[in-house]
Amino acid sequence: MNKNILPAWNLKDLYQNIDDPQINVDLEKYRKFCKNFARKYKGHLNELSGNEFAAALRQYEKQISRAGRVGGFAYLNMVTQMKNQQAVAFYQAISEKLTEYGKPMVFLSLEINALPQSKISEWMKDSQAAFYRPWLERVRRFKKYELSEAVEEVLLEKSMTSSNAWVRLYEETSSRLVYTVNEKKYNDAEISKLLLDKDAETRHAAGREINRVAKENAELFTFIYNMIIKDKAIEDEKRGFKSPISSRNMSENVSDEMVNALAQSVRDNYAAIAHRFYKLKAKWLKVKKISYWDRNAPLPFSQDCEYSWSHAVDIVLKAYKQFSPQLYTIAQDFFSNNWIDVPPRDGKRSGAFCAPVCADSHPYLMLNFAGKRNDVLTLAHELGHGCHHQTRIKNGELNEYSRMTTEEVASVFGEMITFQSMVKDLPDNEEKLALIASKVSDMINTAIRQIAFHFFETRAHAERRNGELSTERLNQIWQEEMRASLGQYVDVGEDSEYIWSQVGHFFFLPFYVYAYSFADCLVNSLYQVAQDGNIPDFANKYMTMLSQTAITDYKKLLAPFGLNPEKSDFWAKGLGLISSYIDELERLDKKLKL
Repeated sequence: MNKNILPAWNLKDLYQNIDDPQINVDLEKYRKFCKNFARKYKGHLNELSGNEFAAALRQYEKQISRAGRVGGFAYLNMVTQMKNQQAVAFYQAISEKLTEYGKPMVFLSLEINALPQSKISEWMKDSQAAFYRPWLERVRRFKKYELSEAVEEVLLEKSMTSSNAWVRLYEETSSRLVYTVNEKKYNDAEISKLLLDKDAETRHAAGREINRVAKENAELFTFIYNMIIKDKAIEDEKRGFKSPISSRNMSENVSDEMVNALAQSVRDNYAAIAHRFYKLKAKWLKVKKISYWDRNAPLPFSQDCEYSWSHAVDIVLKAYKQFSPQLYTIAQDFFSNNWIDVPPRDGKRSGAFCAPVCADSHPYLMLNFAGKRNDVLTLAHELGHGCHHQTRIKNGELNEYSRMTTEEVASVFGEMITFQSMVKDLPDNEEKLALIASKVSDMINTAIRQIAFHFFETRAHAERRNGELSTERLNQIWQEEMRASLGQYVDVGEDSEYIWSQVGHFFFLPFYVYAYSFADCLVNSLYQVAQDGNIPDFANKYMTMLSQTAITDYKKLLAPFGLNPEKSDFWAKGLGLISSYIDELERLDKKLKL
């Protein structure tokens, strides 16, 4: 790999192109399998021995991996060229076919949940069937919320023209947005980088333009959001979920009470963390109140660092290697193979992600790398996701259900060790302060701001029960939550009131946002345990934990580290690390007389 060239992924290890005949071959195999599997096993699961049940699941697992490859290819092919109507249409066609072909399998979970526990216990006596215990436990957890087979089939089919359709419209519209600053045009990924510019007027102009474009599209985005909330509410009501967040929490295997405790704990620390930090930042920027768009601004005395791709890769791999040679070895594969798409370009989806295709194959990373410090940490974040996936390949497709709260652990931890590697050799100078301040800003965005997002979502879904929400009302809720979380030293004004519509997770993964805060607090606690040095062989225990995140509950996962998320002080411990960094900033500020 030439590290001086921004690499793009090569999807040919999936399929040659969208015309590859193997795609239709695989689709047809999947279609026939689902039809034949249902014909053979529907109404007969109770007759199977544990060994026979395991054999049936192995067949199913192989085919959903096949479907995952086709669907994953269609999505990855689209996200780098969302203005290409052929690519978008191909993705939609594949999604519809996979949904249609998978309908016969609806019976499987329903019939499993109709079986007595004695039959499940009988199966679990067989070692091969017991391999699928995590999957079975997850299926059984949703037993009381399942509907009849006929209704489940209708919901599956209608998803393509209801929630999924609204998400598609939102994403396609967002990908076509054009921003103009100083007579130069930018796409979404490019203009977000201007918010990190050293020049305040450039940042403010970019922010105003983002808000202006959001306002220009507010009528459509408000309608889409109202439809998504209502669609979710209808299904939640039919299934019997007691609150809009309950289905997400059940998927995460966390209780409503645990999430409420997290959210309240973070809210209780708004002043001690975010408000205190922005007071310092206002001082450093020499203003009474900082603009909403200056929250992530570089400090005036920070070096205007520009990182080449090669340098960014070296920084991240060095940090990974220092922590764990095993983690480093896994990470190297993403750079020696074409598993990563790096450059921002017209029509490419904004942001960054790690996309697993299927459990027994490698994932792909997507970035929009522009050479800023946060791009280095974003690489560390997404690479953490990728390495996390690679530790879990042996778990199998069925067991490997992603919980968002644990999915973010490896990524946030990857950021943390990279940050620590960058900062540890710096003396007590302005650059060290600037680097720590940048990290605190990121941690506030992750742990604090995402909970403010959570409260926005909670209020929007609650008020939607009484009818459609206007853009003005959504703007109002947004600004109230932003002001509460950011505090008196940040000006949350008219130039940011439409920004709720830019938070994609509100649309395509409702109530996902708290997972970031959950993971950040968890990682902060883990990192403090590592720094304490009281856990022998911490790195290897950490790698073992990553391999088990989808098949073990939180209490068992964290027990080797002496942590228990059910204890009241767990979240405070994680938030305490952020507070300690602000203590360090106050110390440096006083020492350097800034």
